[in-house]
Amino acid sequence: MKASLASPSGQNMSPSLVWLFAIASGLSVANVYYAQPLLDALARDFAISHAAVGGVITATQTGCALALLFLVPLGDRVDRRRLMALQLLGLMVALVAVGMAQSAPALLAGMLAVGLLGTAMTQGLIAYAASAAAPHEQGRVVGTAQSGVFIGLLLARVFAGGISDLAGWRGVYFGAAMLMLLVAIPLWRRLPALPPASHGLSYPRLLGSMLTLLREEKVLQVRGTLALLMFAAFNIFWSALTLPLSAPPYSFSHTLIGTFGLVGVVGALAAARAGQWADGGHAQLTSALALTVLLLAWWPLSLMETSLWALVIGIVLLDLGGQALHVTNQSLIFRTRPEAHSRLVGLYMLFYALGSGLGAIGTTVTYAHLGWHGVCLLGATVSLLALVFWWLTRVSPSLAQLSHESD
Repeated sequence: MKASLASPSGQNMSPSLVWLFAIASGLSVANVYYAQPLLDALARDFAISHAAVGGVITATQTGCALALLFLVPLGDRVDRRRLMALQLLGLMVALVAVGMAQSAPALLAGMLAVGLLGTAMTQGLIAYAASAAAPHEQGRVVGTAQSGVFIGLLLARVFAGGISDLAGWRGVYFGAAMLMLLVAIPLWRRLPALPPASHGLSYPRLLGSMLTLLREEKVLQVRGTLALLMFAAFNIFWSALTLPLSAPPYSFSHTLIGTFGLVGVVGALAAARAGQWADGGHAQLTSALALTVLLLAWWPLSLMETSLWALVIGIVLLDLGGQALHVTNQSLIFRTRPEAHSRLVGLYMLFYALGSGLGAIGTTVTYAHLGWHGVCLLGATVSLLALVFWWLTRVSPSLAQLSHESD
């Protein structure tokens, strides 16, 4: 099967290819999150205590971190189509291995592999899309692909819950393997052939160059810091939401609580336009608006105990602001070093991972001592800090050079 060639001209990427990137990215990232609503079933089947079953998520997240450091950067050195094909094959094998696991060690090994290869596929596809897009449409293409990632993340829990009710938790992973097989054929046929951007670098030098990029690329430093703060705010909310909704007076089931995440799809779809605004030279204005919406979201979120409609409005605003900033960040970062897209996205997502971890840790402590309003105050404070940091990079002479962007 012959691959279409990527054109360096100004020709737009076909809508069908843009949507293929989005769908494949969404399906890839979903694999990383299927386990979250299945922990009770996994604990029961493998005789793991509820205190220790969190190790399943830890194994998956460990795989994610390893992928960002050691697999995602490979996209700058080797043929991306072949790399995607090998990773996709490995991911299908890992999903089947999880579905067939008969012991806790086998389960954990499989989950680590799913986290590793699912993350490598997801971020590799985002970098692939950025490299294949013409410069004038890069933000739009990345924004659409990133919306696929976010929607895939949200729907993963719904898919896992529904399939596990019908076919057990093993059916979730067998079904996921089938979904990846279905997307494999169009990916192999449609992904454009791109020459390796840094073919001359050895693998150790490729990894070492990531430290150089982190030190030299000011846009990465600023946008990575904004991502760290934004994802910390995200996780402050989502990590705490189950606690008040599962307690009286609501006493909602985990399934019902999970459906609140679907509200975020509205924000994700709206945020896809942020990439187009970045393409049009309005990245700073988009950033300001996104950070302001992120901050304002905490007011209706704080009213959850008196109105679930306020919660819904707050979720839409939180996801709209967060995803718009995320898309804008990636659009700007991908403009800096066309030959290093894979390494740049790997480094950027490490900021994301650090922010998510810090947010989750801060949430549990805050909720235990100050309740839901304390959580909202913490989230608003982090969001305000992100807005102030962005503003300082625009007005402070010592930090303005870090923006390196134009409206």
